Amino acid sequence: MAPKKSAAAASPAPVSTTAATTSSSSAKTSSNSSQQIDQVALNIVQHYQKNTPQRTKLLDLFMVFLVVVGGLQFAYCILAGNYPFNAFLSGFSATVGQFVLTASLRIQTTEANKSEFPAVSQERAFADYVVGSLILHFFCVNFIN
Repeated sequence: MAPKKSAAAASPAPVSTTAATTSSSSAKTSSNSSQQIDQVALNIVQHYQKNTPQRTKLLDLFMVFLVVVGGLQFAYCILAGNYPFNAFLSGFSATVGQFVLTASLRIQTTEANKSEFPAVSQERAFADYVVGSLILHFFCVNFIN
């Protein structure tokens, strides 16, 4: 049975203007904050592209490549199995180690960090990077057996 209509229900309730104002201001705030986040991200990208030397951009790109390769190796290990576990450990260790060495090279060769490494020239930093990479890969290849 349907409920009976009362006199209070028959007349329309007055609409509160504060509820309408609050909902519209919260929509503006969320829209405004997403625009601010987009603007901040855009400013970061523009500043990076304008002020970062080409050499540092190449190092950053190589580091992104290493992260992708490490992620693919880990996903393959999870999905397909890790039967030659030594091979997975060796490959993943080589990826992580090369990332660390590249991050070290990036830190040592960045112009903003010259005061932190006054005795290290860019040539010496690169030579250290090459020697460290050779040692890392020597151990990784020997670990596979």
